[in-house]
Amino acid sequence: MAGTETERPRAAEGDLAGLEAGLDALDTVPVKRTPLREVLLRKVLPPVTAVVLVLVVWKLLVLAGVTDDYKLPDPSAVWGALRRLWLEGTLFGIVWTSVSRGLLGFLAALALGTPLGLLVARVPLIRAALGPVLSGLQSLPSVAWVPAAVIWLGITDSAMYAVILLGAVPSIANGLVSGIDQVPPLYLRAGRTMGATGVRGAWHVLLPAALPGYLAGLKQGWAFSWRSLMAAELIASSPDLGLGLGQYLENARTDSDMPGVLLGITLILFVGIAIDLIVFSPLERRVLRSRGLATR
Repeated sequence: MAGTETERPRAAEGDLAGLEAGLDALDTVPVKRTPLREVLLRKVLPPVTAVVLVLVVWKLLVLAGVTDDYKLPDPSAVWGALRRLWLEGTLFGIVWTSVSRGLLGFLAALALGTPLGLLVARVPLIRAALGPVLSGLQSLPSVAWVPAAVIWLGITDSAMYAVILLGAVPSIANGLVSGIDQVPPLYLRAGRTMGATGVRGAWHVLLPAALPGYLAGLKQGWAFSWRSLMAAELIASSPDLGLGLGQYLENARTDSDMPGVLLGITLILFVGIAIDLIVFSPLERRVLRSRGLATR
């Protein structure tokens, strides 16, 4: 009888251990290494196919003569413009002039937008005062700031960065505010119980919990940064600023160089896609994987 009573707690402990192991197994998301063939089929082949289809349709329109050649040049003419820049040794310099400005402006917007978003999200008075302003600034086209920035700062790099900041900071701040609004209050109470208050609470609790919304705000902030910069380079072009993608596009328009115009548009699009694929898509996958929402 005593042996039976002793075996019952042991059996209960065994059942509890089995239950805990089962729950741990459910929480554990298996991470598999995707085969190279599958990566090529799912990630590389679709965009390559889309590009090929665009080129085929483009070529067919040229052959059909739907419009004049100076309006819709042959794809080979655009390739020739790209090859000419490469042979002249100016292609990398043109792209890097704009990319370096865009990245530096985005980092500055990140440094300003993150604490601003925390303040707006956590201080009701600041939220009531600045929340509508940030939403209004986010909906304002960045190109509208270019004339004001030129008058204030002249046709300088400072004007370019000012336009980037005015376009990107509201997006980053609003993204963080949206992410923080979705953090369960239980996380904050648990953080306070463990001593994570003030800056420590923001760093160890709020930002990690709000990471999906914050990352969405960062992606949108980069998009605003890049678009703002291109608008500024198009309007406020000057030899003193160096030749960037926006100014190259404007120079091609002035010269009625349609292959150059299409090349400039293509390069601007390529940089935007490349930054997303190299920086933001891996970050997004990592965040989703850490939350058990993705396995690859």
